[in-house]
Amino acid sequence: MRRSFGITLLFVLLDFVTAAISWASFYYFRKSYVENMPIELSEQFYTGMLVIPVFWIILYTLFGTYFDIWRLYLMRVLSITFKSVFIGTMIIFFVAILDDEISNYSSYYTLIGGVFFIHLFLTLVPRLLITYFIVTKIHNRSVGFNTLLIGGSSKAVDIYNEIQSLPKGIGNKFVGFVNLNGIDKDLEGVLPYLGHARELEDILKIHEIEEVIIALDRSEHEKLKQLISIVQGRDIRIKIIPDMFDILSGSVKMNNIFGALLVEVESHIMPFWQFIVKRLIDIFVSVIAIIILIPAYVTLAILVKSSSKGPVFFRQERIGKNGVPFHIIKFRTMVQNAEQSGPQLSSSNDPRITKIGRTMRKMRFDEFPQFWNVLKGEMSLVGPRPERQFFINQIAAREPQFLQLNKVKPGITSWGQVKFGYAENVEEMLQRMKYDLLYLKNMSIALDFKILLYTVIIVFKGTGK
Repeated sequence: MRRSFGITLLFVLLDFVTAAISWASFYYFRKSYVENMPIELSEQFYTGMLVIPVFWIILYTLFGTYFDIWRLYLMRVLSITFKSVFIGTMIIFFVAILDDEISNYSSYYTLIGGVFFIHLFLTLVPRLLITYFIVTKIHNRSVGFNTLLIGGSSKAVDIYNEIQSLPKGIGNKFVGFVNLNGIDKDLEGVLPYLGHARELEDILKIHEIEEVIIALDRSEHEKLKQLISIVQGRDIRIKIIPDMFDILSGSVKMNNIFGALLVEVESHIMPFWQFIVKRLIDIFVSVIAIIILIPAYVTLAILVKSSSKGPVFFRQERIGKNGVPFHIIKFRTMVQNAEQSGPQLSSSNDPRITKIGRTMRKMRFDEFPQFWNVLKGEMSLVGPRPERQFFINQIAAREPQFLQLNKVKPGITSWGQVKFGYAENVEEMLQRMKYDLLYLKNMSIALDFKILLYTVIIVFKGTGK
């Protein structure tokens, strides 16, 4: 159900309009009841009518209000709205109200309360109406998320029947099932058989799966881990059937009292606002870097061109976020047609690397053109290094968790790159992967800055592997 643009745009427009009305209402309240002054529509008022709503839209975006809007529910809307309006009110107070001339300090409390309650009420009403519309559509099953059921035991049949028999839909639109051991007689005729688990990656793409329910016994840990690793590398929600230990240990958390008993595998790596800030930092640093490094680009281009025959830049297909391929851009450090015999990893004494290329690799100069990839949104400054599909297949066959790295944008530098450097074979790729998985589990803006700092040190020392 990938049709969120229309409802998201409506949400944003209503938030903009209600923010403008809220500011106008507060302006009237302040002049009439707090300052006891005649209402004059000054230039400051009209500026506020434009700037204040834009401020609120940015704040709502940072709180993740417009992300995955079809999955909103009433309690989440109430929570997000209350928190964002409270923080926004504090910011507006200190930026736009604190320097107002008032007769006594108690007026400040009146002004804060005025901004908060006026904006909260006017914002909540249309939001709750839209959310009620969304929830109603989900409950009456007129819309839903393309759902794949994985499993062939009686558990799979039971969870399917339980979800379908619920008086209110919970958003699952089953498109079929995948079995680990061929077609299941219990599910055959109830759901279309889409194929074996080994074909899972193609099935997810072809049927545009948005949610996966895995109905396996926890005793099948290896199979479960492998399946989760494959799915987690994509923008797909994963739910599994909890066992009694999960329930007793309190790890089963429900946000829908009408839903089936399922555990959602947490997919949020870090708060949504940090992803927004991370992207803004990517854009800002990339623009500055591209401008400042123009002399370096020219110098390196001349050195590359004079060192050996071939183009200045090297473009190669790599796999990015959610498994989407893109072309990475680097300064060429090898001789032309270095992979005539097929995909190969380089080594410390690789004869294909040019003399200037060896120096560039140690100081990471060959990575400079990737700021363009970052600016285009294909990469980030910090993230797991992007690999080719050829090597991804080899690594994933050994360690399926590697596919989890596709959950985020690849980076120019990474924890694995800082701690380990370039990998010369699949074994070293697996060792570097451990650092990148640690990064994935501990992602934060603070950690990004730490990795960037170490990368800068490597560049100046020229100690890169």
